[in-house]
Amino acid sequence: MAEEAAVRAQAETVRRLKQDKADADEIAKEVAKLLEMKAQLGTEEGKHKFVLKTPKGTRDFGPKEMAIRERAFKAIISCFKRHGAEVIDTPVFELKETLTGKYGEDSKLIYDLKDQGGELLSLRYDLTVPFARYLAMNKITNIKRYHIAKVYRRDNPAMTRGRYREFYQCDFDIAGQFDPMIPDAECLKIVHEILSDLQLGDFVIKVNDRRILDGMFAVCGVPDSKFRTICSSVDKLDKVPWEEVRSEMVGEKGLSPEAADRIGEYVQLHGGLDVIEQLLQDPKLSQNKVAKEGLGDMKLLFEYLSLFGITGKISFDLSLARGLDYYTGVIFEAVLLQQENEHVEEPVSVGSVAGGGRYDGLVGMFDPKGRKVPCVGVSIGIERIFSILEQRLEASEEKIRTTETQVLVASAQKKLLEERLKLISELWDAGIKAEMLYKKNPKLLNQLQYCEDTGIPLVAIVGEQELKDGVVKLRIVATREEVNVRRESLVEEIRIRTSQC
Repeated sequence: MAEEAAVRAQAETVRRLKQDKADADEIAKEVAKLLEMKAQLGTEEGKHKFVLKTPKGTRDFGPKEMAIRERAFKAIISCFKRHGAEVIDTPVFELKETLTGKYGEDSKLIYDLKDQGGELLSLRYDLTVPFARYLAMNKITNIKRYHIAKVYRRDNPAMTRGRYREFYQCDFDIAGQFDPMIPDAECLKIVHEILSDLQLGDFVIKVNDRRILDGMFAVCGVPDSKFRTICSSVDKLDKVPWEEVRSEMVGEKGLSPEAADRIGEYVQLHGGLDVIEQLLQDPKLSQNKVAKEGLGDMKLLFEYLSLFGITGKISFDLSLARGLDYYTGVIFEAVLLQQENEHVEEPVSVGSVAGGGRYDGLVGMFDPKGRKVPCVGVSIGIERIFSILEQRLEASEEKIRTTETQVLVASAQKKLLEERLKLISELWDAGIKAEMLYKKNPKLLNQLQYCEDTGIPLVAIVGEQELKDGVVKLRIVATREEVNVRRESLVEEIRIRTSQC
């Protein structure tokens, strides 16, 4: 019996060993399959790696770039508010029909969206047409507003020149029935204030009037049907020489060489009141009712600009056309003159940095009864301005602060995290911009170094002795001076010290 039991036990052991081996083989097979699958997945991942780039004509803005950008926005918004403007916003896309036919030859640059819900939509091309739609829709006849938002253009942009497919516009507009040229003069004054405040260098604001242009085209023999397309050609004179513009007018747009030559005599004129007076005496132009009306208003505009003390930066320029179809009266464009910079071999030149004009018929295009709301406005080219500021700061190697932190709450010894948390909470509740390092026991040297690196001007140091004495040690980072401040006076002391920075 004992021998029989021993044989059975041995057989059971052999069976178990075989089963274990079979199980091990099965596990090995499954592991091999998983490894094979993993290898295949790895290959697939290799094939479908993400292309880490922003779409063409767009860019990311890091903390440093955003700090520079916010400075510019602050100056612009401050100016708009100083002139009594309210702020509005509109959707980033509009019904396609809202935008169609408002931009002349530039309409081809509108981004159309795929039909997702029974509406044909397009991304907004500018902020002016949405503003006109907003006025008509809400039956508003009188408003002074500003609007800062992104717009979209299906362009081939030169990003180094501050041109993008997605970019911000900063618009200021005055809508309403007012006496001639008073709101128009204010818009030019705003451009002058903003460009002077941002210290971009020397600039000139070119002004003209669509009525003067239309009158000029009429007396030069341009057919009515070609006014807008010839206007678009004239608008290129700031970028290409007259010979090329003339060639386009005659060769591509079918204008007679005689008419083109007559236009050439006018569009190369620029100056101030003297040129306006000269044109008012012009035998042909002075007989054209539309041109005469435009010249009369231009003379009035210069009188107001003289009272504002800014005519030194204003140039009446007959080559300025601005291709957008909706302009009806005064048009203007601010251009930066050559930028001198000793740090950069190539001068920074980005051309036009603001533009605008009068568009008295646009709101009526949307109003069911065709009611007109006269409007005049200006758009600040923030992206171009930003590209100049960015290059200038890069060349000067000025350190840019990317936060507004006023004070770092620090500790001098270990086991003071709770005290730091209590103090920083008090400061936050009092409206002080404060930070602390996210460590239980940070070294004081590391905390001070963090302030040096990030430009934080003050350090509020909590220590055992300070806690006993009811004070906080306030360190001025720039001078390394340290003063003991009563806990209850700390907030006021920080405000005083940082207001001087």
